[in-house]
Amino acid sequence: YLFRPERIFINQTVNEEFPTGAATESVKSGDSATVLVSGNFHGVAHETKGVAAIYELPSGEKVLRFSEFETSNGPDVQVYLVAADDANDSETVTKAEFIHIGALKGNIGDQNYDLPADVDLDKYKAVTVWCRRFGVNFGTAPLTPHEGTSSRVN
Repeated sequence: YLFRPERIFINQTVNEEFPTGAATESVKSGDSATVLVSGNFHGVAHETKGVAAIYELPSGEKVLRFSEFETSNGPDVQVYLVAADDANDSETVTKAEFIHIGALKGNIGDQNYDLPADVDLDKYKAVTVWCRRFGVNFGTAPLTPHEGTSSRVN
């Protein structure tokens, strides 16, 4: 079913740990995951809050993590990296280039998303929670370089 009205009223809570591969690698190598960029979510069409951060793991893999995340539930809600500094409306997302990261795992809780190895964080500077069914931006987190790190990802 494309439209599932019950999804509007029923919360889907997830509570994913930080990727275990990162913890295992860090113990072996003495390295830990590095925060490349991060930002706080703000609501657009729906109240949205929490933190989005992109980490580089000791293995070189990149992970997008939502922490203390909360938004409304809905049908066909997706996660996009958007080629914009921020997205305060839905039009910004539709006019900008974006990378589809995957379906939102839950509208509440901590969650992780694997990113393409070649993602350009100098270009894609915002994370948007997007309802494909209705073409609506639920909320966005503008991403800024974490203090002491560069936003450049090779």
